[in-house]
Amino acid sequence: MLKPLGDKIIVKPKEAEEKTAGGIYVPDTAKKKSTEGEVVAVGRGKYEDGKLVEPEVKVGDTVIYSKYGGTEVTISDVDYVILDEDSILAIKQ
Repeated sequence: MLKPLGDKIIVKPKEAEEKTAGGIYVPDTAKKKSTEGEVVAVGRGKYEDGKLVEPEVKVGDTVIYSKYGGTEVTISDVDYVILDEDSILAIKQ
């Protein structure tokens, strides 16, 4: 598994929809890149004014993140995105 450093967050993206609400199957080439996923690992935070500020997200949270934020990696055939905490836009309730 990966261990994020500093204020990095590792997210497992949600699978793209296989078919539309109308029942039409979407080919792989037409699927939208996901911007939602589950947090699987969290770094310890970043230092501001000499104090450690812990991340607001935690493992298990479902988050919405910036479309172009982060770095995509594949480990053991599983896709992940490594993001700065600032690239996370919201926690889904």
